[in-house]
Amino acid sequence: MSAPTPPPGLPALPVTFRPTRTRVVLLTVGAAMFAVITVVAFTLEQLSGGERVSFVFTALLFFGVLALLSRPKVVADEEGVTVVNLTRTRRLSWAQIVRVNLRVGDPWVFLDLSDGTSMPALGIQPGIAKQRAIQDARALRALAENHGTGADNG
Repeated sequence: MSAPTPPPGLPALPVTFRPTRTRVVLLTVGAAMFAVITVVAFTLEQLSGGERVSFVFTALLFFGVLALLSRPKVVADEEGVTVVNLTRTRRLSWAQIVRVNLRVGDPWVFLDLSDGTSMPALGIQPGIAKQRAIQDARALRALAENHGTGADNG
């Protein structure tokens, strides 16, 4: 038996939204910085062993920060949405999501929740790829509306 096909205009679940270009840029810059700083550490003859280790450690720290910045994503499946931000991951049921917002000037999507709070979803951000972020926000909004945003589905 095959999985049910989604209504027209909705992506098939599960679907992952993430700022792919931003992620590629961050990881590429991080790897390049790590490589350059490491090469410099071993090329400079006047550095002691401890100084070389500190150069490599600093390069690793820079790469780690950029890798952390590339972490955000939003994963939607039949049961709900998993929002992975920089340091926290939160699982939401579809009923908890009242509205998906991406207003002009917003740095990322905000999810209005049924408890009256709002939650940032950094996995959809218009930084480098504005049109892609708008498409992703519309798709997530359509999924939330299709799966019952904060309303009784019974």
